[in-house]
Amino acid sequence: MSGDRILALKVDVDTRRGMEEGVPSLLATLDEWNAKAAFFLSFGPDNSGRAVFQLIRNPRFLLKMARTNAPGLYGLRTALYGTLLPAPGIAAALPALCREIEARGHEVEFHAWDHRTWQDALPRKGEEWVQDWFARGVAAYEECLGHRPRAFGAPAWRLTGAAVEVLKGFPWEYLSCTRAAAPFVLAGTGLLEVPSDLPCLEEVGGRNGVANILAGLDAGGIHVLPVHAEAEGGIWRDAFVEILRGARERGYEIHALSEVVAIARGRAPAERPFRLALLPGRAAPCAV
Repeated sequence: MSGDRILALKVDVDTRRGMEEGVPSLLATLDEWNAKAAFFLSFGPDNSGRAVFQLIRNPRFLLKMARTNAPGLYGLRTALYGTLLPAPGIAAALPALCREIEARGHEVEFHAWDHRTWQDALPRKGEEWVQDWFARGVAAYEECLGHRPRAFGAPAWRLTGAAVEVLKGFPWEYLSCTRAAAPFVLAGTGLLEVPSDLPCLEEVGGRNGVANILAGLDAGGIHVLPVHAEAEGGIWRDAFVEILRGARERGYEIHALSEVVAIARGRAPAERPFRLALLPGRAAPCAV
């Protein structure tokens, strides 16, 4: 396989709507394009409604919600889960769909137990909380799929020192927790980190950002595109198809993350720690 034009797809599933509606839509799209992806699933409760507190604490979050048409992306019910409506389970409530993703040749990995709490409160949480969060999520993954997850992708690309101390105790084959230009070994863990180097649609204006993403492919190379089931499996499906078409027109092979993992290991990437940075289009700092 040629290693100079590969686009790897990393699909994050953050909400019940993303799992129930977005995932089947993405599976159909990927079938049409004979493409594979790595699906990082959230297994625990959908507490998306608690994002309302971020509207007060973080003005950038309000701007992001307005810019990305959050009501269209997530729907009214999602906006009330965990507050006025009970928080439904996400992947753990749909084990047959979890298994279908794998049966159709895609990779299924671990993204979250409670995505919203990790995203909003991780810097205030210690190792005990993080350990419990992982224990619940990995147990739910194993119950649904009958084997351990191979990889972890941090919600909203957020990490802390406490989180790294805990996650290195699990037998991951690799991580995908950061935004960076190329794979590296995450310091203190011995684990390969496969970052997303391209922006996601919500960061570049949705449909209007397709050209921005495709421009990142013009020079060739190996790239990881972050995809969200709620977006590319919903109101931005046509934009996702444009990206797939543009990648193929540029000569790219489209794969799941395992292809990048195999190539990166053969190139002996350097070890380094993560740091935090506020990236364009984000409401909070990401690990980079």
